[in-house]
Formats: sequence, C-alpha cells, structure tokens
Amino acid sequence: MDEELEKIKKKKLEEMKKNMEGDYPKATVETTDNNIEMLIAKYPLVIVDCWAEWCGPCKIIGPVVEELASELQGKVVFGKLNVDQNAGTANKYGIMAIPTLLVFKNGALADQMVGAYPKPTLKSKIEAYL
Repeated sequence: MDEELEKIKKKKLEEMKKNMEGDYPKATVETTDNNIEMLIAKYPLVIVDCWAEWCGPCKIIGPVVEELASELQGKVVFGKLNVDQNAGTANKYGIMAIPTLLVFKNGALADQMVGAYPKPTLKSKIEAYL
C-alpha cells in the first residue's frame, strides 16, 4: 500500500510541476514600476535586468539574459526594466550602475549583481538560488 501511495504522490507532484511550468514565461517579461511587485509576488525566483538603451554593457548582457530566460523557463522568471522609463523602481532599489540584475527570492530582494557577466558565470550565480 505504501508503494501505491508513493506512486500516486509522485504522479501528482509531476502534474503540479508541469502545470506550474506552463504558467512561466518563455522569454523575458517587460517590467515596469507598475508591474514589478506583482511579478516578484507571483513567482518564487525572479531576476530583473535593469538596463538603458544607451548602455553598452547592457547591450552585451541583454542577449545572455534572453537565452537564460529560455533555458531556465519553468524555474526562473526574467524581467527587463528600463531604468530611464522606470525611475521609481531604480530609486527604490538603489540602482547606481547598470546593468544591474536584481534577484528576488520568495518576494524579497536577495541579491544585486552589477556588471555584464559572461553567460556561464551568470548562470551559475542564478542556479545557486534554485
């Protein structure tokens, strides 16, 4: 009977996980002063890429963030926040240099990563929060 119960629990867990993954975006989410709170409350792990159009390093890390959003879909949600258009969020979190990646775990700010990291480094830093 314990084996039967374990099989049922495992099947239910897989179904729940599959249903949750379907709700995760496959790409980065445009993040604004108006929707950031909802985003970080909805998902257990959210990475917000704070950037600006004129920022050279932001253009380097942007495609890396897009790739990671696809690769880590179902585990992490990635947002893109233009600091020039969303000064409220930039001020709230003390963004002084860009690119800055804000790491939110369970609704709270867990880390800030400043600079354009290579993809393997960035991926390993993010996976540490999974």
